[in-house]
Amino acid sequence: MRKIAVFDIDGTIFRSSLIIELVDELIDEGLFPRRARNIYRAAHIKWLDRNGSYDDYVIAVVRAFVKNIKGVGFDKYINVARRVIETHNDRTYRYTRDLVRELKKQNYYLLAISNSPKDILDFFCSKYGFNKVYGRMYEVGGNGKFTGKLITPELVADKANLLHRTLLKENLVLSGSIGVGDTEADIPFLKLVDRAVCFNPNSKLYKYAKRAGWEVVVERKDMIYKL
Repeated sequence: MRKIAVFDIDGTIFRSSLIIELVDELIDEGLFPRRARNIYRAAHIKWLDRNGSYDDYVIAVVRAFVKNIKGVGFDKYINVARRVIETHNDRTYRYTRDLVRELKKQNYYLLAISNSPKDILDFFCSKYGFNKVYGRMYEVGGNGKFTGKLITPELVADKANLLHRTLLKENLVLSGSIGVGDTEADIPFLKLVDRAVCFNPNSKLYKYAKRAGWEVVVERKDMIYKL
């Protein structure tokens, strides 16, 4: 039976956050008002100055997205998402990029789970041969514009459940399975796989990984460190 490898995407394969790049481009294109940046500007500065966390910055960007997506035409939005990926698709970490390629050669079933919008995730993950992608889905009304409603918000929040769901649906096995994540939100699915890799982990995931005996890998400049 086929083995599975499950990856978080933002900060794990992609060297930034897809939602950050998307929101910035939506503002530049005029689909979001320029004042939308005020929602996350303070959190961004705090992170740059190392007085705040990256997670707080991303959460603020998501808040800006949710607040401003209502009424945006899907066709215009998807064109912006496609352009973001055309610009940023190769901005990946070498360790995880090469790991994905090697697992693909070994016929692993590649599963991506992220809190970024699924539309932009699909564009990004298609290049690397992912078999299934889970991301946040936002409702589009009959007029072709976003309603502002998040579809099944609890789905992506439970990454362990998504892994179980994929195993059953695709007839896969956990034996020989691999999981790669970078924050404590990834712990539920990392606990299920045979080989858990904590890549560039935040402090909460790092502390848990050390107790659990999981692999910790850090990529910095042109070096990859296995701690």
